[in-house]
Amino acid sequence: MQRYFWPLMLGLLLCVFPFVAEALGLGFYISFVRRILIFALAATSLSLILGFGGMVALGHAAFLGLGAYTVVIMAEFGYSSAFVVWPAAMMAAAVFAAITGAISLRTRGVYFIMITLAFAQMAYYVFISLRQFGGEDGMSLYQLSSLGGVDLYSDVSFYYVVLAIFVAFFLVFSLVISSRFGVALQGIRENETRMSALGYPVYQIKLIAYVLSGTALGLAGALLANHNQFVSPSLLHWTQSANLLIMVLVGGLGMRWAGFLGASLMLILEEFLRMWTDFWHLPLGVLLLCVVFSLPGG
Repeated sequence: MQRYFWPLMLGLLLCVFPFVAEALGLGFYISFVRRILIFALAATSLSLILGFGGMVALGHAAFLGLGAYTVVIMAEFGYSSAFVVWPAAMMAAAVFAAITGAISLRTRGVYFIMITLAFAQMAYYVFISLRQFGGEDGMSLYQLSSLGGVDLYSDVSFYYVVLAIFVAFFLVFSLVISSRFGVALQGIRENETRMSALGYPVYQIKLIAYVLSGTALGLAGALLANHNQFVSPSLLHWTQSANLLIMVLVGGLGMRWAGFLGASLMLILEEFLRMWTDFWHLPLGVLLLCVVFSLPGG
């Protein structure tokens, strides 16, 4: 029971946070914590292949951007139901993950990093060239996704939708890494040659994990598009992939809570440092170096 104490306390705090924030006149932070939860979902998705699969990818921003653009483009054509556009965003990211993963996973090491980066940059330049969808200026989402009787224009309602999705995803994520599939994936991370010799379909396991990760990032992108009410090609840029990678590293490789901890720490520090200096990247970089050299486990 003790192992569930802190997760339950955190869940309780997240549930009551909007009421506390509004009572203290800090309603802005409801939107801020919602953003943390969205990026926690994205970082946890990357953690599946990075922390538990040992696959260092630098192109996962492509799936995030594809999910976001799918929502905005479908809204332009009159489709705004979350029950349609959010699964469509996940499907778009899944298809792209399946195609690029099938090619990328035939490589290893630095070659895998570079080919995932190349695919993401290809997607980035494709969206820059699509002038009908805003090009490099991006697109605004003039109508948020409709979710039955839930008003997503309400910060509090949207916050609880994102919280519910994150909790549900995290439970599924925990089940996956605890399953036989998850144990096999972690075995591949430790010694791929031995797992192959034992008869495990290494390539197929890695591809399934890659597609699952991309699918969840597509959902995070759909939520982010509604949160920002705007999308731009910068969502697909390699720097966005690097941000997600850093979140997982700071949270701790191979830890279940890596995505949430890393996203929370990075975004809170970013917000705090912005109030003190325009050069907030520098102290954030120093922090990352300290984590890498002093706390390699996160």
